[in-house]
This record gives sequence, C-alpha cells and structure tokens, in this order.
Amino acid sequence: MEIRWLGTAGFDIKTQDSRFLIDPYVSRNPAAEPVQHLVPADLAGADRIFISHGHFDHLMDVPKILAGDTEKSCRVFCSARAGSTLEKLGVDKDRVYRVNQDNIEVRFSHVKARAFFSRHIRFDLPLAAATLARIHLRFFRLLPLFTRYPCGQVLSWQFCLEGRTIQHFGSAGAAPVQPKTLAPVDILLFPLQGHTDICKIAAEQVRYLAPNIVIVHHHDNFYPPVSQDIDTKRFVEQVNRENPRIRVIVPRINVPITI
Repeated sequence: MEIRWLGTAGFDIKTQDSRFLIDPYVSRNPAAEPVQHLVPADLAGADRIFISHGHFDHLMDVPKILAGDTEKSCRVFCSARAGSTLEKLGVDKDRVYRVNQDNIEVRFSHVKARAFFSRHIRFDLPLAAATLARIHLRFFRLLPLFTRYPCGQVLSWQFCLEGRTIQHFGSAGAAPVQPKTLAPVDILLFPLQGHTDICKIAAEQVRYLAPNIVIVHHHDNFYPPVSQDIDTKRFVEQVNRENPRIRVIVPRINVPITI
C-alpha cells in the first residue's frame, strides 16, 4: 500500500489494483509552502474520490480531476451540501454519491469505505484574530473562497483494505466519544489546523484511538494569508511520551509512504 500526501488534507492511496483520493486539493496559491508542482489533471485516473467536507481546500479541485477522467468511471462520495456545490460547478450529478446518513458503507474492488458523521473544528478567538490580522484588507477579495464552498456535514472516512483500517479526519472537531466508536484503527490520518491548541486536541484523539501509525496532515501553509504553518514537534513529542509504540509520520509532500 502506498499513501501519498498531496498537501493540506489530501491523500492519494494506491492498493493492489485500486487507487483512491481523499480531499484532493493541489491548487495552492504562489506563496504556499511547501510548493506543490502537481495540478488537478495529474490526479485523474483514480477509482473513487472521498470528501470530508465542502470547504475550498478540500473540494475545489474535484471538477478538474473528474474532467481528466476520460472513461468517466470515477465517482465522488461526499455530503449533500458538498454534492450541491459540485453540481453548481458543472459536475454531472450521476457521478456524485451523497452521504445522507451516518455510518454508510460503500465498496469498490477490495476496499470497504465507511462514512461517519463528524464535526468541523471550532476556530478559537486567538487564532481567528491572528488570521484576520494577516488577511487585513484582503478579506473581501478572499471572501468568495468561503462563501462558494460551504462546509456542510463533515464526514470522517474509514477504509478497510489489505487487513488494515485507515481513518481519515479532514477536520479535528470530532468529540472524544466518536473516536471510541471508530476503534480499532491501524493508521490515523489526522489534521493539525484550526485551533491554537491543535496539537493538544490531536493528542487527545490519538489517546482514544490508539492507532499503530499516525500520519499528520493539514499542518502546512497551504493558502497564505488564510493559513499558517504548524510546528508539529509538540504533537510528536506528546504522542511519543504518552505511547512510544505509536509511530508518528510527518509526511513530505508528494513522497509516497509504503505501508
């Protein structure tokens, strides 16, 4: 199995005869770090696309990725609100599967995917104030990025493949009670963005799920000045201190991780 981080919350996962994408967003602005050389067309050819929620940095590139699928066999699995956004952007409704209830399961090839209703993290006041200070007069120019891509219901996707369970969170707002219902998890893909104490929040989720491997994501400065780079050291050190058996991976953009 190969897991490739695409930047932000995006992943490209290859397994046996299948390939699927999670929150594939590569259209970063010129100031983003690290630099992403891929364009949406480079991601065409996946069997399925799974979306955690409708914000621009999770959904925006999906129409262009689908446009490159000449066989038109790829399907997108997302919330009803995200599905409506995709249709407004010109995606054929027959290619969009809307998840309307919790704990829905879909299968393709040897992969079993299950969607759990989750929540978006609540931005705390210090983070919101710092972000607005960075944006300043650019607020109204950037506003369409948020108004055109409403969040909708947040989904946490769980994938069972090759005898392992992968759990992806696109946002870190799930309450501790939810991770208890998801266990056991072998590989946890967890975001470090959206709160001043995000490393502490992430460590709490890891404590409940107790995965074998944690791959962090969304820690990058993907769209300045909206975003910021997150120092992952605090999170890694806390997990290592509390449970040394858990392997924490801070991925490099576009570099496959072989599991």
